[in-house]
Amino acid sequence: MQVKKKICSGCNTEQYIWKRHLGEPYCKSCWSCHKSTDPTQKSTIIPKVSSKRKKLDDEYSKLRHRYLSERTLCEVKVTGCMMHATDVHHTYAGANRNVYYLIQSTWLPVCRNCHNWIHEHPEQSRELGYLK
Repeated sequence: MQVKKKICSGCNTEQYIWKRHLGEPYCKSCWSCHKSTDPTQKSTIIPKVSSKRKKLDDEYSKLRHRYLSERTLCEVKVTGCMMHATDVHHTYAGANRNVYYLIQSTWLPVCRNCHNWIHEHPEQSRELGYLK
């Protein structure tokens, strides 16, 4: 049995039909871009972060805001330091980071310039205690 090409409702060209929706034929290309208007159809959008991670990030955001309002000066002070802390540097990186994510004793208030320097010079940062 040979499949015949038919007119696609999406691009109005003669194509092999991939799917039909509400009686309308769509080619593979148009179907991939097709958004259903059927309210009974469930959305298959996968969230970028899990609900557990979202709760953790919301808690972190609150703690970070309070932490930076209490500690407004950069504690690293390398060449080109802007003095005003805008970032929170986590001294524990890699696999251990999630364990210490909300523990403020492992945080450092830093400016963007110093934060970049810490990550660009990991050996010196470890010696100075900025990375563990």
